[in-house]
Amino acid sequence: MNAPALLEKYFAENRTGFAIVVEHSRLVAARAVAVGVALKLAPAELQFIEEAALLHDIGVCRIKAPHLDCHGSAPYICHGIIGRQILDAEQLPAHALVCERHIGVGLTVADIIQQQLPLPHRAMTPTTLAEEIVCFADLFYSKTPDRIGQEKSVAEVRQGLHRFGPHKVEIFDSWRAKFCYT
Repeated sequence: MNAPALLEKYFAENRTGFAIVVEHSRLVAARAVAVGVALKLAPAELQFIEEAALLHDIGVCRIKAPHLDCHGSAPYICHGIIGRQILDAEQLPAHALVCERHIGVGLTVADIIQQQLPLPHRAMTPTTLAEEIVCFADLFYSKTPDRIGQEKSVAEVRQGLHRFGPHKVEIFDSWRAKFCYT
């Protein structure tokens, strides 16, 4: 499976969005693989983590985000479920679940209902170690063009998650402990 080629296929009409998503995804993949190496995961699991991290934002190609030169009709929050649809169609069901479950530290049905998100009412929280690792790594990097490449500190990640409740920070902190990340 060639993750960069898949991204290029879906961002063929949007070179700006492609460049931003690829740069962001490479940073996320590097951090995710580093976590996997520190956990002494098997080579096949590391390969999956790298591929999934590279593809986790493929759904951005169909959202409405002018700052990313994306002119689809779906709101940004939908990029996870759109990514799942794309990767399910590409016969990559495990990668597809990473797409759907990587938003923040995951979205519960209660989150979706309380925040009135335009998403299906189903749990979209990481359930595997690989999903947790990609989700965790993604929290440290933005796709905002002027912040690409700038790593967020742990304090910045915690502050951003706190907007959604202390329980989201607790999940992040539990991952930090699990992944030996200070």
